[in-house]
Amino acid sequence: MSPEVWLPVGLIIGYFFGSIPFGLILTKLAGTQDLRSIGSGSIGATNVLRTGNKGLAAATLLGDALKGTIAVVIAGYLGGPNAAMLAALGAFLGHLFPVWLKFKGGKGVAVYIGVLIGLFWPAAIVFCVLWLATAAISRYSSLSALVASFVAPIFLWWFGHPALASLFAVMTLLLFYAHRDNIKRLQAGTESRIGQK
Repeated sequence: MSPEVWLPVGLIIGYFFGSIPFGLILTKLAGTQDLRSIGSGSIGATNVLRTGNKGLAAATLLGDALKGTIAVVIAGYLGGPNAAMLAALGAFLGHLFPVWLKFKGGKGVAVYIGVLIGLFWPAAIVFCVLWLATAAISRYSSLSALVASFVAPIFLWWFGHPALASLFAVMTLLLFYAHRDNIKRLQAGTESRIGQK
């Protein structure tokens, strides 16, 4: 089969993996209240942390990151780099807009990191370092994600990966959209800090 045939397959593979709601699954298995009824209502690791279970939050972060990485690796193996890039986009869209949850998913930060690992791991390290540095200074998870995702496409472009830079620029815009309420709260000074329920 020609590589072009695998392009839509890559997108579908990515969406399937991306739409697996690890945060919701893990918290339900642990017997906590419905994750969508607390905090931001998101299904991601930051909201899982608001249940008070750090282990579940870490497991959610890992699961959400790995589903992006695995989707990229599988699609890349089957159809090459372009299929891998479409799988990355699919995984991100699947997490933000999972069909199983009426298209109401997470904010996409862990998946963003996961697909970065699969496509160009040095950029994932830069993302994580920036996230940690911003979080240490501000104690805002959302601001940390916004700063790191803003820099990631610039880093990719600077290191000679224009196609990846374009892909992650689109994903960054989607991530900002997913964080639109957080941005409003940051501007108003009412955003919750890391560790607050």
